Parts: sequence; structure tokens; C-alpha cells
Amino acid sequence: MLEILRKRRSIRHYTPQAIEPEILAQLKEAVLRSPSSRGLDPWEFIFVTDKALLEALSTAKPHGAHFLREAALGVAVLGNEDKADTWIEDCAIASIILQLACESLGLGSCWVQIRLRPHDLERSAEDRVREILHIPPHLRVESIISIGYPAKSLAGHARETLKDHTIRANTYS
Repeated sequence: MLEILRKRRSIRHYTPQAIEPEILAQLKEAVLRSPSSRGLDPWEFIFVTDKALLEALSTAKPHGAHFLREAALGVAVLGNEDKADTWIEDCAIASIILQLACESLGLGSCWVQIRLRPHDLERSAEDRVREILHIPPHLRVESIISIGYPAKSLAGHARETLKDHTIRANTYS
């Protein structure tokens, strides 16, 4: 696992190669194995491979979603706030589990934050994604994970760039 973390980078450029069905099946299994508070699993997922939908999703917010148009897959991570007060945390955990699974399978990925982001001056990115993907009102949109085969390889972050000063022992002081 530590080796996967050492290699993982946010990937925003992808090759046109489709993701094989057996790899998609592994990604689905990985995200369903995500832990959740009290085992309530307040999440649902939409696996989007349709290029027209990915293009539409790439415009969900003004910045930080454009790379979805190049992705072979976008996974919308949805949460049901009526199921658990920890839906945000549980969806965030599922999102990163999915990204780590991608890295382990030779895929690149990047988190697209949707919750609390604007689409334009009049509506939210969440409302735009809800409209594109026909998401029912009882579900919230936490994120979309863009996924595909990386167009270029990026080295992981060097150990010396990590912020060791943010870790304390026993107490803050």
C-alpha cells in the first residue's frame, strides 16, 4: 500500500484507450468495499463511460473538471444524507479508495470536487451534475473521479517534499 501511495499522482490527461470490462469490475468491487461509519454505506455510484455525458460533466464547474472530457470513465460519488450524518466522510473515503484502486491497476485518476462548488452565478455544480445524470433529489453529489490510462507518466512526490512538521507526538505542544 505504501508503494501505491508513493506513486499516486493526480492525472488530468488520458489516452483514448477504453478501460477493459474486467478492470471496470475490479473498480466496482473496490469502491463497494470502502469502509463507512457504522457500516451504513450511505453512498451510491454512477459509472459514466458515455463520451457525451463525460463532455457535459466536464462543464459542471468553471475550473477543475475539464479533464473529464478526456477520461475513459467518470465515477460520480453520491451520498444519502438521510442514511448517515457521516455521508460526506464516507463518500470521501470511497473516492480515495477508488483512486488507490486505479493506481494499483495502472490507471490514472483525479478528484473533481462537486459539493459546495458553483456551476455559474445562479446554480451549483451539484445541481448541474444532478441534471446531467438524472440524479434523484434525495442523493447529494460529493465528487466525480476522472479515470483513464495516463497520457504521460508522472513521478510520485519525493519523500523530502512531505510536510513532516504537521505531525506531532502525543500532544500538540
